[in-house]
Amino acid sequence: MPKKQPIPKKVAKKPAAAIYQFKITLLGIDPKIWRRIQIPDCKLHNLHLHIQAAMGWNNSHFYHFDIKGERHGIPEHLDHDGDGDVVDSKKITVSDIVPSDGKKIAFRYTYDFGDNWEHEVLFEGVIEPDHKTKYPICLEGERACPPEDCGGICGYEYLLEALADPDHKEHQGMREWVGEFDPDKFEPKIATVRMVRGLRG
Repeated sequence: MPKKQPIPKKVAKKPAAAIYQFKITLLGIDPKIWRRIQIPDCKLHNLHLHIQAAMGWNNSHFYHFDIKGERHGIPEHLDHDGDGDVVDSKKITVSDIVPSDGKKIAFRYTYDFGDNWEHEVLFEGVIEPDHKTKYPICLEGERACPPEDCGGICGYEYLLEALADPDHKEHQGMREWVGEFDPDKFEPKIATVRMVRGLRG
């Protein structure tokens, strides 16, 4: 008679990981350009990639975060003096830098040290994951991201001026350069697709 097999014990399901919500606002431009995203815990470098994807940047330049008086980024990109003052963003997680009690905090994120795009990153809290939702996700936002390498805030304002005026001396050249660019257009679904696919870097 075959030996009776033991009945497997039911194992409690491991609770789903928390989801972190951030609002990212590009500083120095009005009307505001901003995004609200939700992401699982990840390395700070991956938060950089999520911000890039949600905002509409292409990860073509260096970056750093300023958090509680410390710079976080890729050391070989930032530590030119060799003084070791850069916290490696590939070795620290989002959960390491936000309050464990979910209290809101804000810090700075700078992208492209030439154009110097500064963002406020506001940690809005931790939420329970929705099993019907795939993360990361961009919930909402407003206005298109400036084109890469447009010259920072002043360059972007000049670009908008040229695009808005058919008689501007650089209207045609700017139109050919940026293509079908609408500064007021933003689609959260497209941003989410970019976040899910991920950017290289």
